Amino acid sequence: METPMTHLYDSLKTRLERHAQYRRTLRELRSMPLDVALDLDIDKGDAQRIATRAVYGQASA
Repeated sequence: METPMTHLYDSLKTRLERHAQYRRTLRELRSMPLDVALDLDIDKGDAQRIATRAVYGQASA
């Protein structure tokens, strides 16, 4: 049986893991060479939106 503390811990752990993945994705997008970004039709100004959608499955507001 899952206790409230176990649920809280699991939820926090999941959120921290997803946020770490977001930061890694954002860092990779921002460090991408311009020619590669252009080949992939990625505007570097959209890095946050792309990272959010990739990790969380939704566009940022």
